[in-house]
Amino acid sequence: MKRVIATADRAASVSLKLLVAFNVLFFLSFLIVALLAAGRAHAQTPVCSGADMLSALQKDNPDTYRKIETEAAATPNGKGLLWKLEKAGEKPSWLFGTMHMTDPRVTTLPPAAQTAYDAADTIIIETTEVLDKQKMMAAMLNEPDLMMFTDNTTLSSLLSPDDAAVVNKALDARGIPPGSVSKMKPWLLSAMVALPVCEVARQAGGTPVLDVKLAQDAMASGKTVEGLETVAGQLRAMASLPLAFHMKGLVDTLKLGDRINDVNETMIVLYLNGDTGMFWPLFRAILPGDGDDAAGYAAFDQTMITSRNQVMADHAGPILARGNAFMAVGAMHLPGAQGLVEDFRKAGYTVTAVR
Repeated sequence: MKRVIATADRAASVSLKLLVAFNVLFFLSFLIVALLAAGRAHAQTPVCSGADMLSALQKDNPDTYRKIETEAAATPNGKGLLWKLEKAGEKPSWLFGTMHMTDPRVTTLPPAAQTAYDAADTIIIETTEVLDKQKMMAAMLNEPDLMMFTDNTTLSSLLSPDDAAVVNKALDARGIPPGSVSKMKPWLLSAMVALPVCEVARQAGGTPVLDVKLAQDAMASGKTVEGLETVAGQLRAMASLPLAFHMKGLVDTLKLGDRINDVNETMIVLYLNGDTGMFWPLFRAILPGDGDDAAGYAAFDQTMITSRNQVMADHAGPILARGNAFMAVGAMHLPGAQGLVEDFRKAGYTVTAVR
């Protein structure tokens, strides 16, 4: 593990960022599992494993770890998952950062968040379309080019022979015939391979990610459930990023192999600690000095996080005005000068972290 961090291993750094990327859009893993894994029999869900890479960094490279801590501490609103939203004339509401996974440690809400959720009249998630698989798939079929290559392009035609061999071998190891996904856009396939096998198996077996669980439980208890975006809109944003960026992420993630378990565990540990401001400092610390990578992830951050933050804040406004709402969106949307916490402050709310 020391070698991984000290040498800024390329596959590890790209895959860490890619896992964050697809935690920004929880429906992507839901969709890819529905397409590829639905109907598979899982006699036994694989046991999740993995080591916390940040702990190894703290032990083996304390100077770099302190640098990450310092940068994270300077990130506005970089600590905490639950935030109270207050505005004169409205009942208080709540903003909660989620992780789009099925891990029981993630799907068990912290006590304060559970109390706020139980008392809320309205639950807000990123998109309610994922709650109706048929409706979601129908919407996707209206724009097939968001999911599939509709011309003569295939995934292998975009890869060098060496990279094609890596991809095919890795897909075979996961039980995915390469020919079955040859026309699939890389961001959809990446959504699956950026997750550990145990996570894919749980989702394929019907275990909901946290956001979906919150919405399903809310509907079962008679609460109102609202969404902020459409699946097609999110996919259009993803598709707007350079194809080369997506292909690079797919190949590098597949090269990581079973070490994706370490990536996953690191993400969960950061999340459970509420260290949302530490995600990007960690990635920057282990990122090789590749300007193209830096530019690609800057574009990702602007397109998939910052721009969507404003859309979500705008759409949430009328819902929050009714008061007593619990808004649950990916934790990556909360921190930073252009994060949702600051967006709501700009909208006139007093926003306070609940420890």
